[in-house]
Amino acid sequence: MRIVALLLLLAGLAAQAQEPYPSRPIRVVVGYSAGGGNDLVVRVIAPKLGEALGQPVVVDNKPGAQSIIAAELVAKSAPDGYTLLMGPSGSMTINPATYSKLPYSPVRDFAPISMIGSFPLIVAVNPQLPVRSVRELVEYAKANPGKVNYASSAGIFQIATELFKQKTGTQFEMIPYKGSGDSVQAVAAGQVTMTFVDPPPATGLLKAGTVRGLAVTSAQRHPSWPELPTLVELGMPEMDVSVWMALFAPARTPPAVLARLQREVARAVQSPEVKERLAALGVDPVGGTSEALALQVARDIEKWTAVAKAAGIKND
Repeated sequence: MRIVALLLLLAGLAAQAQEPYPSRPIRVVVGYSAGGGNDLVVRVIAPKLGEALGQPVVVDNKPGAQSIIAAELVAKSAPDGYTLLMGPSGSMTINPATYSKLPYSPVRDFAPISMIGSFPLIVAVNPQLPVRSVRELVEYAKANPGKVNYASSAGIFQIATELFKQKTGTQFEMIPYKGSGDSVQAVAAGQVTMTFVDPPPATGLLKAGTVRGLAVTSAQRHPSWPELPTLVELGMPEMDVSVWMALFAPARTPPAVLARLQREVARAVQSPEVKERLAALGVDPVGGTSEALALQVARDIEKWTAVAKAAGIKND
């Protein structure tokens, strides 16, 4: 009987292994709360990707701990292509630079699929604050020591703000939030002085005048906000900070599965309707190869490790 049971089990496993991919819904884990940039962008991509794959793509928010909770969950998931990570540059390249110990390695524990998009950060304040420029923000901060702060929900926002503080000689206290949507809403409500925020959750508030944009962190002015100067043109060349979002699978995911996912993600990102919706969020669509994403991760880990060390940033 034991032999029969074993044969039946092996037969079942063999049949399962031969199932075409995908044969059930795919889960994309997001390490931030609903309404943040990663959440908004993945919900633009998910329906198009699900349509191409013939299975629903379900978004699962697991906020907290600078996206470490979500990254660890996916790193330890079965490498079968059914659990993916919406991996922003923060969790994949900033966390390794600012934490001496992580329960995951962006390089060893993940297989890159494709970058989705990139964008600059926006320096945003409450419109009731008596500042209309970066210069006035710096003057206000220096005139109010101990009374100014900033909202941050991920390493990229923290490291950009700490670099800004270093270059301007200001002291803003960090107030942590679970998502960039929460951070920019806190600015809109007047609960914090300022934030460096990704465009998706801020675009609507900027248009409505609920928050005031002062500058962007791209090298050149962004076409979505041509009126906003860059921090580079304001005399801070080190503040050329571009952020990206990408999809990752657990390491050891079968190459054929990764290739299928990469192909469909890149195709979805470049579809006219998705490009239009991403542009409305201030996101520049990319949709590149797995190899290009792997190189980007390696370069950015090296870059941000040097910046964090110079700025003395350690989150342990």
